[in-house]
Amino acid sequence: MKFIAEIDVMPLKEILDPQGKAVKLGLRNLGITQVEDVRIGRHITLELEAADENTARQLVETACKKLLANLIMEGYTYKITSLA
Repeated sequence: MKFIAEIDVMPLKEILDPQGKAVKLGLRNLGITQVEDVRIGRHITLELEAADENTARQLVETACKKLLANLIMEGYTYKITSLA
């Protein structure tokens, strides 16, 4: 079966996010002062082949933990959709 995994990797809340701070300042300079905080992360889409959704989840977990996210500084969430 084919699956699409939509993965979001974000810096942990305890970690400073200089890109987010720069964007927040830029928004403020544009007169958009209602934004209280900005966090910048990455969105990754994987198309994968797996026997079932459980196997697809295991593959995505392994990819996130070993390559896609630096677990010391980042967290991740994902959603898997079947392309049936």
